[in-house]
Amino acid sequence: MKLKDLLKGIDVVEIKGDENLEITAIQTDSRKAIAGSAFIALKGVQVDGHQYINNALDLGAKVIIHQEKVDTSKEGITYVKVKDSADVAGKIATLWYGDPSAKLKLVGVTGTNGKTTTATLLYEMFRKLGYKVGLLSTVANYIDGTVYHATHTTPDPLSLNEMLAKMVDAGCEYAFMEVSSHAIHQKRISGLKFDGGIFTNITQDHLDYHKTMAEYLKAKKMFFDNLPETAFALTNVDDKNGSVMLQNTKAKKYTYSVKTLADFKAKIIEKHFDGTAVEFNNKELQVQFVGVFNVYNLLAVYGATVLLGQNPDEALLVLSTLKPVSGRFETLRSPEGYTAIVDYAHTPDALTNVLEAIHEVLEGNGRVITVVGCGGNRDKTKRPIMAREAVRLSDQVILTSDNPRFEEPQAIINDMADGLNSQQLKKTLLIVEREQAIKTACTLAKEGDVILIAGKGHEDYQDVKGVKHHFDDREVVRNIFGE
Repeated sequence: MKLKDLLKGIDVVEIKGDENLEITAIQTDSRKAIAGSAFIALKGVQVDGHQYINNALDLGAKVIIHQEKVDTSKEGITYVKVKDSADVAGKIATLWYGDPSAKLKLVGVTGTNGKTTTATLLYEMFRKLGYKVGLLSTVANYIDGTVYHATHTTPDPLSLNEMLAKMVDAGCEYAFMEVSSHAIHQKRISGLKFDGGIFTNITQDHLDYHKTMAEYLKAKKMFFDNLPETAFALTNVDDKNGSVMLQNTKAKKYTYSVKTLADFKAKIIEKHFDGTAVEFNNKELQVQFVGVFNVYNLLAVYGATVLLGQNPDEALLVLSTLKPVSGRFETLRSPEGYTAIVDYAHTPDALTNVLEAIHEVLEGNGRVITVVGCGGNRDKTKRPIMAREAVRLSDQVILTSDNPRFEEPQAIINDMADGLNSQQLKKTLLIVEREQAIKTACTLAKEGDVILIAGKGHEDYQDVKGVKHHFDDREVVRNIFGE
């Protein structure tokens, strides 16, 4: 593709050099530049791509797209100055890969909790309805039935468009993706054409990145602000910020709720550990999910399915057959008669939701033992809150390691324990080794009790000092149970 064709619709400040160059590849990573490629210098949070322009040139790049001033210019190289290279990267990636999102019905799911479950269940829903479908999620990416390893909740623009193009080539009609606040803020989804957007909820998370809740909220809202008139915007109106998402969107507005009137309304009839009896828009069904938070996720799935033109009754029938996402309220029964639940809950709100769901089913007939930690090099302000919520809703708490990354595990645990008073500390154990913490919880449990192992869910590794060591909560539990 010629450079001039790649720059169509791009807000260019200045071009120095030949616009008729044939581009062999586009890259945002200077180490991947090849002869004849275009290198887009992104001004990132930790790394500034402008510092690596010469690296890209040494590897054969012929075009440099930049937003900062470039001090030196080399003969035979075309320099394209733009206002915002992050925004441009998304748009160029879209063009390079043949505008794949325009050939799919693409729906994005954003919010603090429930993104993975909602996007994954939509993928499962439409596959069961007979369509070829793609999924981009935290757990894994799928092109129809083929799985691809996921490294980020929302990939970079090049990887994103490459995956969407593969979905188109595989004959997919629908694609569902998680849209993280980081991706929105960093404009990784720039250039994509969405047919719908779903808002789940917003609670404290990622303040290490966004600094304030106002900035975090603004990032989420930006996704809905940019939806086109042809799309739908479906929001959880029970969340205090649900209606905020719809304020400036051009998309058609729809709501879902458990508590109030909405376009898609749920009523909970009965709860137990094997599922929940519910009514969706006055039609009764049994689902294989536990907890009010999961009812919200399923309601969002139902609403989006109907808004995408599917038969409501058929959608409800499929909903009743769907199973929980791996590592989300995953239930394991012990031979001794107690239950272990593995869940990805790693925010205060998610932890509260899962613990409340457990209490809703237990109804006081059994104790709750919670094993929980916090990730290293992430939002530190949520650590004491996580500990307090765990203690408030548990009979026994064990604070342990999650993914310590480059922090000391004991220091993270101490940050959590700092949020507890002397009375709360009496029912709290501090055990650094996660496997030992799980074993201790199982030793303490009696028939009828529930152990919640929170924070890692589907993850099969523990990130320590930049190395991912194999570790799977579910594997540990199954070994203890003798499975």
